[in-house]
Amino acid sequence: MTGTSDPQGRRPPASPRRFEISSTALAVMAGLLILSLMASGTALWMVLSNRSTAASTSPAATSATDAAECNAVTIADTVLPSVVTIHLTSSSGQSSNGTGSFIDEKGNILTNDHVIAAAANGATMTVLRSDGVQSPAQLVGRVPRLDLAVIRTDPDKDTVVGTGTSSTLNVGQSVVALGAPLGLSGSVTRDIISALGRQMPLPDASGELSAYLSDVIQTDAAINPGNSGGPLVDCDGRLIGVDTAIATVPTAEGASGGGSVGLGFAIPVDTAMAVAKEVLRTGSFTPGSLGISVVPLDESSAASAHGLYVNAVTANGAAARAGLKVGDVITEFDGQKARSFEDLVIATVRKRAGDAIKVSYTRNGQSSTATVRLT
Repeated sequence: MTGTSDPQGRRPPASPRRFEISSTALAVMAGLLILSLMASGTALWMVLSNRSTAASTSPAATSATDAAECNAVTIADTVLPSVVTIHLTSSSGQSSNGTGSFIDEKGNILTNDHVIAAAANGATMTVLRSDGVQSPAQLVGRVPRLDLAVIRTDPDKDTVVGTGTSSTLNVGQSVVALGAPLGLSGSVTRDIISALGRQMPLPDASGELSAYLSDVIQTDAAINPGNSGGPLVDCDGRLIGVDTAIATVPTAEGASGGGSVGLGFAIPVDTAMAVAKEVLRTGSFTPGSLGISVVPLDESSAASAHGLYVNAVTANGAAARAGLKVGDVITEFDGQKARSFEDLVIATVRKRAGDAIKVSYTRNGQSSTATVRLT
């Protein structure tokens, strides 16, 4: 997170890295997004303190708690004590900030990797609690591939964020985002889940595509640079996602538009917490690779449809060696139904290279199984 400035020349919170993608690319799968990274004409800036995606749909919201019942005052009172503002200062004096949430009573904080990446290069890190207490923090473990990290500060009777699930979310469901946009700690915004199952490209510090996340939550709750790593919660104040990205419209000069335009993205909590628990257990998270890219099926197309469509297979990778091909639809991992990219993450979270996973899939209407040995 280095060296960028906002349109007024100030150094923005979370020092977002930027890349450009054509607006038409938002309608295609993530595997095609890299083709439009430097597209000209009408475009969207994807800010790593805020980034962007592809497409998917979900059934209409069925939650009993609608927007009228989603009390942001109560949520703020409940959740803000679990939220911290993360400050980093490099040896050269450059500073940035982001957000995180206490996930246990031992002082462990979940955030985005890009928020704390400078700490891996010697930057000092402190956290500011909601009561104004500031304390030093240390890096526990980072997972750049999934843009997640865990840091730790001295515990002080901290409130732990309640954890929900991202497996039962619905488009239209009300949500609340909390954090420190533009360094303004303790900020709260409310709106809805706009879409589910988005694909989100992850650029590295140079702007090159290094990886991407699947099954990301899209929200129009306002999030901005500095919200990165902060909680997206449901109307009961339970964590459902980690705010990670926004798309912004560029200026006429081609510079980043800067603020929220209602396209925000969060990493689902089921993925984030599975990764965080492994980081706390071992200090790192390096999942075994299946060597495939997948997108969820549109379940509205058939009452019984579920599965992950394989849209890319790595040559000589684990899936290729097991016989999987582009066009296959994976229906189960190790006996568990596969409906989202999160299911893939959870199936591999405690496995390493060399471990085997039984995969059930369909090809041309025929059901088959394969044993994939992770690489």
